[in-house]
Order: sequence, then structure tokens, then C-alpha cells
Amino acid sequence: MKEQFKLITKYQNLNLIEQITRLDGTKYYEIANIFMNGRAELAVIRGLLKEVRILQLNIAHSTAVDVYEKYINETYDFPEEDFTEWVEWQKPEGKISDAVKEILKANHIG
Repeated sequence: MKEQFKLITKYQNLNLIEQITRLDGTKYYEIANIFMNGRAELAVIRGLLKEVRILQLNIAHSTAVDVYEKYINETYDFPEEDFTEWVEWQKPEGKISDAVKEILKANHIG
């Protein structure tokens, strides 16, 4: 069953925007999905993050979302349930940062 779960989660489609509060109280926006939101909630329970809130569900799957989604899937592993640290996804200047800004603007966030 666990192997089947890995196949399902191998490529993640991103379809929501959340606001994550770090332990120092600073906040950032993330384009994620319910799976990653669940991991962020678990990180809060484990004391790795202060808070997580979903701001927008079912965002339109635009070209900008495609760009960011591809970058995330190629760059990061999605954590298993036993993770012990929160890995904040970096948004390098240029194409990736611009895509995130476009997604937030299109959803009236930020």
C-alpha cells in the first residue's frame, strides 16, 4: 500500500494558496495542495512552524501555475509523514519568482 501511495504522490498538482507563519513570526505565501497543507499542519503540531492558513482553494491552473508546479516537482521531494524539519520552497529570482507573483496577483493575494 505504501508503494501505491508513493506513485500517487510522485507528481503533485498545485491548486491552493496558503499563508505560512514561521517560528519567528514572519509569514510567506506558498502555492501548494491539500497534501502539502496537511504536511504544513503537521509541522505546526510538531513545533516546526507557528501557523498555516489556506487563503484560496482551487486556483485556476494557469501557465504560471504550470511553471511553478514543474519547478517544485523537479526540485523538491514531498515529505513522508515522519519528517523532522520543514523545508521551505525557494523561489529564485526570474521565471519562478515571477510565476509566483503572477499567481498571487491573479488570486488577489499579497
